[in-house]
Amino acid sequence: MSRRIRNFLLLAPAGAWFLVMLVLPLAVVIIFSFGERGPAGGYVPAFTLAQYANLPARWAAFRNTMMLAPTGTVAALVIAYPLAYFLAVRVSARWKMTLLVLVIVPFWTSILIRSYAWIFLLGGRGIPALLDLIGISDLRLINTPFAVLVGIVYGYLPLMVFPIYVSLDRLDKRLLEAAADLGARPWAAFVQITLPMSIPGIATGCMLVFILLMGEYLIPALLGGGKVFFVGNALVDLFLQSRNWAFGSAVAATLVIVMLVTVSIYMRLMARLGNGRDDVSLM
Repeated sequence: MSRRIRNFLLLAPAGAWFLVMLVLPLAVVIIFSFGERGPAGGYVPAFTLAQYANLPARWAAFRNTMMLAPTGTVAALVIAYPLAYFLAVRVSARWKMTLLVLVIVPFWTSILIRSYAWIFLLGGRGIPALLDLIGISDLRLINTPFAVLVGIVYGYLPLMVFPIYVSLDRLDKRLLEAAADLGARPWAAFVQITLPMSIPGIATGCMLVFILLMGEYLIPALLGGGKVFFVGNALVDLFLQSRNWAFGSAVAATLVIVMLVTVSIYMRLMARLGNGRDDVSLM
């Protein structure tokens, strides 16, 4: 058997899965996006750009998604990095597994139940009621962008913690000891050694969280109370309620294009940062 045929046979199952589960559905969405809405809803074959011309009607959903998805990613990173650093560098091996399990514990419960818990905490009988006791009254937290941001950070924090933890756990502690022997302060050693070595974990965590947030539906629907719409909420409305499959497909295709452009730029920046780090290490 030739090498080319062997490679083809090895890649065929994954290629078929990729074709059926990703390429074909995406092709259907693109075809639908050039069609029209039928008299009773659904899709009527056509070739028109009217659906794309109508995209500004859903500008609020795109704006909220493009504002809160990156903000939630950065907020999750700010919270996750110290936690991952503590677990990887400061905690003894005896307690690492226990603390890692505690990080995973929220994933053992449905995101629906966890979101309802935050509805109570951010509602009138939760945190606002406690703040009212100390004189901070008329504070509304639920059904606001802040509530959605809290739910995003809480829901996706483990996905940010673990890639960073893996990068930091692989860090050779002898590098930090050598830096200390050479007179480097802890902060200088962190900036010059620990942070650059953890960039792959940061890049992976941010990629995972951002891509999932771009299609998020449940958290904005529950904690936003219908006032903070993401593109995912707009798609549910268009496909299931308005039954405007053509316009919904145009919105979905546009979201995919925005994600591809954003992720491509992000990956290029990470690759350039990685090359710069390698150049510095060789000097």
